[in-house]
Amino acid sequence: MNVGRLSAALATAAAWLAIVTTALAATPTPGAEAGDPRSSGQGPGLVGDPLFAVLAVVVIGVTAVLVTLAWIRLTARRNA
Repeated sequence: MNVGRLSAALATAAAWLAIVTTALAATPTPGAEAGDPRSSGQGPGLVGDPLFAVLAVVVIGVTAVLVTLAWIRLTARRNA
């Protein structure tokens, strides 16, 4: 790695850390809009359709397994 790339990488890292430090420096006191906007006076409840969400996760998982198995079967073996 040459000196130019190293200095550019260090400058980029320093700039990123400065931005992150600024972004994480929010005030810990809650604003006037604090609270749960989804319900009036009640605690947080289920929002949306939880059964659909679970079904979507299962479908995505099964699809990932099937695509992985198909990829393994369709690619050529590499003999060592």
